[in-house]
Amino acid sequence: MRYSRADLLRILRLTARQLAAWEKAELVAAAENYSFFDLLQIKKVRDLCAHKVRPAVIRESLAAMQKQAAGMENPLLEAGSFNAGRRVAFRHQGKVFEPIAGQFMLDFAPRDNVVTRNSIAMVKPAAEPKDVTELFARGIALEEDPTTQTQAIAVYQAVLDQDPEHAAANINLGTLYYNRQDYALAEKHYRLAIGIDPRYALAYFDLGNVLDETGRVMKAIQAYSTALQLAPTYGDAHYNVALAYEKIKQPRKALQHWRAYLKLDTVGPWAVHARNQIKRILQTDGLKLVRASD
Repeated sequence: MRYSRADLLRILRLTARQLAAWEKAELVAAAENYSFFDLLQIKKVRDLCAHKVRPAVIRESLAAMQKQAAGMENPLLEAGSFNAGRRVAFRHQGKVFEPIAGQFMLDFAPRDNVVTRNSIAMVKPAAEPKDVTELFARGIALEEDPTTQTQAIAVYQAVLDQDPEHAAANINLGTLYYNRQDYALAEKHYRLAIGIDPRYALAYFDLGNVLDETGRVMKAIQAYSTALQLAPTYGDAHYNVALAYEKIKQPRKALQHWRAYLKLDTVGPWAVHARNQIKRILQTDGLKLVRASD
């Protein structure tokens, strides 16, 4: 189902001037009709602007988040977003990140309920969505609410029934299964995503998490390393591969990645842990590191 420009303004209670301003700021693509997916995205823009976040800041935050979370195409819909003062923060993979400053944050903010069953009902099509894009957007919306994640799994599977080459649907399915500790199905979908798009850094990172969780640490390191080859500034991959190297007692390799992580996150809570690990490694293995560098 498609919505006209007039429908969008009515449903989201916007003025034509507001929409035109967001189009000018390149937050919204100019169009005469919109998908359900588009309405969800524009609703997020509307709510951020209502909290006094400037369009230029939203645009900068989206670009910064795409660089940080390699493989993420649309942070407004692929990660929970909310205002952090006059900036935008994102919840992704259990962490809260403010991408312009490059800082992780403690999660004191309330859950972003922008995309909930109630808000979906406001823009719900008369019939169940059949277009793959609309189905995928519906899955994201359901995934946000812990009580509807079983439905999200069914919707993502419907996406794959229509489009078996949909890498992002495999990623999201894998993450839902991972959170349920169904690691076999999580791994299956992450590997399918990699087969579809071998340059999908996020898929390698998520696969690394499954491999690490199931005790295959060396294979996890290989997966994290591939993610970093594709996206060298992927902070979470540096962090997790450092932990993995520590598990197999290779502190010098861990040190390299702790230092790389600190270049990307200097003040967040995970930066504190990285800094402590660097200090510990240098104290316990200092002489060996000095000799290795001679």
